[in-house]
Amino acid sequence: MEKGKSARQAVEISLKKLDLNADWNFKSSRLIPSLHSSRLRIEKTKPPSLVSLCLGVIGRHLEEIIEDLSEIAVNFPADIKIPLAAIARRRKLLNDDVIVSLADSSWEILDLSGSDVSNFGLAKVAEMCKSLRAVDISQCKKITANGVSELVRHCHSLETMRCGGCPSSESTARRCLGILKPKLNDVEGDSWEELDTMEIGHGAQSLRWLVWPKIDEDSLEMLSAECPRIIVNPKPSLFGFKGTEVPREAFPDVALDDPIVEDIDPKTWSICRSMPKAMSPSLSSANELSIAEKFRLAFVERDTRLAPKRAKNARQHQRRAEREWMMTSTRAKALALASKATKSLHGRS
Repeated sequence: MEKGKSARQAVEISLKKLDLNADWNFKSSRLIPSLHSSRLRIEKTKPPSLVSLCLGVIGRHLEEIIEDLSEIAVNFPADIKIPLAAIARRRKLLNDDVIVSLADSSWEILDLSGSDVSNFGLAKVAEMCKSLRAVDISQCKKITANGVSELVRHCHSLETMRCGGCPSSESTARRCLGILKPKLNDVEGDSWEELDTMEIGHGAQSLRWLVWPKIDEDSLEMLSAECPRIIVNPKPSLFGFKGTEVPREAFPDVALDDPIVEDIDPKTWSICRSMPKAMSPSLSSANELSIAEKFRLAFVERDTRLAPKRAKNARQHQRRAEREWMMTSTRAKALALASKATKSLHGRS
């Protein structure tokens, strides 16, 4: 009897242990996701770095230092210059002087989209930054085929180029097809894929991706037939394009320089234009005149001030007309002489 009782007690103790373990497992299973979610919240609310905060302050006051930027930027490192160029582009301040002042030989991407940079600025930057891999010149009205020619001539590592977006840039892209299309030194090869860069004499030696959203059919057909190495408007895919991974720079959905400023507050380049608030009639002074009444009173005052001058001009015009009539009419001359003679006779008498 005692043996059966002790066995039952052992079973009850073991069940309690199982329940305790189950409760702990349940609590731990709930605890792990909560820790994971809290970690994600901490990562999402991670404060920006001190460098990003400083860049934000400089970016907000970029107009004030832009005239002396060439002297100030000499002491800036490369990782400071390129975010400033991205901020200047977003604030519509990017031109030849700014981009040349900030250009650094270590740059690998160059986003000039929608800026006022011209052929001169592009050529200068291409000469300084020969390691450029991706360049965006879309919506650049001042860049023509001459600027693209200088870019291709200096930057032999150029893989991605973005163009088009406005009528002038679309025209530039069409004119650049002959520049982008490589010209061969050795025409004995069987296919483009077998060529190396040493066999390509001129043109874009390493250009692989061309982002031109509104490319016309003739240009697309010519590139496909004569230069199949250049892929136009590649589509995102898990498998890449023919086994080659498409770089992020070849996708037009995001700006080329977005990763450079991802840690900087977007308020840095937001331009606030305060609009004057219209004053309600109830708040305006009762004695204040309306704009129409002010204009009417100003006109009356001006008319009164100029009335004597207009009368004087009218008298002068009348005398001038009388003199001209007397000079051209013999009858008028006779009347004038007769009037003088009558006056002289009356004076003698």
